[in-house]
Amino acid sequence: MIDQIMTGDSVNVVSHFIQLSVAPVFLLAGVSGLLNVLVNRLNRIKDKVESLENFLIAHRAESPIDRRSDAVRRKQNRLHKRSRNVNLSILFCTMTGLWVALVIMVMFLSTLFSFHAAALISILFVFAMFCLIVSLLLFLAEIFMASKS
Repeated sequence: MIDQIMTGDSVNVVSHFIQLSVAPVFLLAGVSGLLNVLVNRLNRIKDKVESLENFLIAHRAESPIDRRSDAVRRKQNRLHKRSRNVNLSILFCTMTGLWVALVIMVMFLSTLFSFHAAALISILFVFAMFCLIVSLLLFLAEIFMASKS
């Protein structure tokens, strides 16, 4: 089947496939945008944790245990919980990208080798959407946690 790629009909089939793969490619672009937002939020959280650690180190000489230190530690704990949510969201968002890339690859291979892969493509797409939903729910939880602190 690969030797027939150079024929006019095969070129038409491949160009039709490329047209069909535009939607998953746009989904990949959206996932990459979401990953950018998540990584930026994670960096901000890490910066806040670091500044709180520096505050504790700077004020440790005054008194090792006081109300300010307890408040800072509670804030650090909240930031660590937020960081965990963002990290999990990044994981699921990355998995979404991988599943969508697999959808595109299977679509292309099914066109190239003329096999029916509708069921496989559907299953891969459902996995991608599941991962995206989990990622967005974790992101939403992080947003709520951030608004409370």
